[in-house]
Order: sequence, then C-alpha cells, then structure tokens
Amino acid sequence: MVLSNQRYVTLLLLLFTVIWTVLAINPLYRDDWLLENALTGITLLCLMITYRRMPLSNASYSLIFVFLSLHTLGSHYTYAEVPYEQWVFRLTGGSLNDLMHWQRNQFDRLVHFLYGLLLVYPIREVVMKLAEVKPRLGYFVAVLIVMSTSMLYEIMEWGAAVYFGGDLGVSYLGIQGDTWDAQKDMLLASIGGVIAALYLCWQPRKGR
Repeated sequence: MVLSNQRYVTLLLLLFTVIWTVLAINPLYRDDWLLENALTGITLLCLMITYRRMPLSNASYSLIFVFLSLHTLGSHYTYAEVPYEQWVFRLTGGSLNDLMHWQRNQFDRLVHFLYGLLLVYPIREVVMKLAEVKPRLGYFVAVLIVMSTSMLYEIMEWGAAVYFGGDLGVSYLGIQGDTWDAQKDMLLASIGGVIAALYLCWQPRKGR
C-alpha cells in the first residue's frame, strides 16, 4: 500500500509529535531544551506554511524527520550529555569511545555531519522548485546552503551563549573544552553535504 504525500506527511508529523512529547518530559536542563526547540518549532512552522504551495517529496520529508528526531534527542539531554556510551555498553558490554579513541561525547559531531548528509536532498528540492537551475547545479547550491547555514548557526549559537551566559550559555554552546568546536562542526556539516551531493548527483536518473 502506497500512501499519498499528504497521508505520509501526516503520519510523519504524528510520529514526530509522539517522539517530541516523550522527550519533552523531564529534559536534563529545561532552559537549554527550550532554546534548542525554538529552531524545531520554526522549522515545523515553515514546513506547514509552505506545504500547500510547495510540497516536498516523501523522501525529503523522511530525511527531515530523521534529522529533527535526532535534534530532539539532543535537546532532551543536551548534545554534550547524550548517553550513547551507556546505551552501547548495555548492548555490547564495551565502550564506543574507547574503541574509537574519542575523548569527548561525539553526538553533536554526528548531528552536524548528518545535517549535511540528510538535508542536502530536501534543500536541493527546494532550490529546484524556486529557481531555474540545472539539476546537478542544484546539488552544488544545496551544499553551499548547508555550509552557509552551518556558519550562521554557529554565530547564532555563540551569540545566544554570550547573551544568556552562565551554565545555560555553556550548556547551549556545548564546546566541551574544544577551542575549535565551531570550525569542526562546520567542516563536518560540509563533508556530509558533499558526500550526499556526490552520491546523489551520480545516481541514474537523479543526477541528470
């Protein structure tokens, strides 16, 4: 059974609402949770406002759903304290950080990478609907948008951390003592975007 676009999007919205509601219960730091979810609310509002005039494909909505779900998970614990180490230990009895020789919580790095990897396709779809560009050029533009929005997010994150200050600012910034945290986050998003663009660009009937 193939669902229509409207039914599929409605199903994803309902599923995301369930996930968001569960993760809204007793977040680790409520103030940080509110800050993180402001972007989620803005994104959902934009998607709902533009749905009738510019609906996206089921694939695009699926990729956005996965990304927002991961972001919601990060906002529940804060990105620096998502307990993936405990989850991995329960499943395998080992430590992922020890295996990979990581010295810090890497969940934020993963989500920045996935920002590029998952969202290049839907961003490219929006670009193709709004502008008359060649299909493969659309991927290049999408990667540039990923890179520029990553930079804008880091600036916004820094500004919010300075404005709120204290524990909330540190929690929201989540640099975990890494001086080059912002630059690494932007690089990972860019790498994710380039990988997705190269893969999709050369797929038969998709990259023409």
